[in-house]
Amino acid sequence: MACFCPWIDVAGAGGSTVAAGKQSRADKGPMNDGEIRADAAEDLAREKNWTYDGRKRKGKRTKSGKSSKSKYIDELVRLQFELIKLQEWVQQEKLKVCVIFEGRDAAGKGGVIKRITESLNPRICKVVALGKPTERERGQWYFQRYVPHLPGKGEIVLFDRSWYNRAGVEHVMKFCSEEYQEFLRACPLFEEMLINSGTILIKYWFSVSDDEQERRFKERIENPIKRWKISPMDLKSREHWVEYSRAKDAMLQHTDTMRSPWNVVDANDKKKARLNCIIHLLSRIPYKAIRRETIELAPRQRDESYVRPPFD
Repeated sequence: MACFCPWIDVAGAGGSTVAAGKQSRADKGPMNDGEIRADAAEDLAREKNWTYDGRKRKGKRTKSGKSSKSKYIDELVRLQFELIKLQEWVQQEKLKVCVIFEGRDAAGKGGVIKRITESLNPRICKVVALGKPTERERGQWYFQRYVPHLPGKGEIVLFDRSWYNRAGVEHVMKFCSEEYQEFLRACPLFEEMLINSGTILIKYWFSVSDDEQERRFKERIENPIKRWKISPMDLKSREHWVEYSRAKDAMLQHTDTMRSPWNVVDANDKKKARLNCIIHLLSRIPYKAIRRETIELAPRQRDESYVRPPFD
């Protein structure tokens, strides 16, 4: 089981060490990177304004004179361009990539998924977040409802929660009984079949402390903009904190294998967790930048007899 936490200097794609926020002109992407940068800055500003407790947050200054906010945005933009390169490589090489995001409630899984997908093609990089199983699905082989969502050639699928629900919430909340032990036995076999079929399977567990989870829950309760994020099951998870911890330990013990290891992310700092996770994801799939074909825009068809109708 791999653990990665601090964000200081990080290994970029290709293995060389890259200081956060520093990159060559070749790695910066096209000159008109303003849209992605503006989106990243807007997200950060929105998060700051969504803080409901009235605190004023100022970015810390680094030795270079840049604020920590600017450094975070610089690195996030760089990584999002790398994700675009990865997406193009996956499509060209017909790779099948499946990434699982698990962890405590309010650990920041959704925030990481959003930063990964926001600059990618949704037809290639898809997010799967299944709801409660239907009555028919409850009578199926447990893994069956997830199989249709697995990636085909040239696709990336991000599971926001996955078949590991059985080892977590279903087990703790007594939604299953003898099926639990069968899941722990069968899950490594199921994942080995996926890997043998050519699927690149990457699993992340987002770890957050008791105090930090409580702070985030309170913010969601008090903040109307974030209220939708908290559910009755989230509140129940606080009452069963120790049971969830034991279930997580058992899950990792049975399903952390040589071919399908868990990667644990320290998610107490959301921004560091986002960058660390994306950096690690890029390092797990060797890829190259693809030379794009030159595209010429054809002249618009002209028809002097056509008159565009006026708008009211």
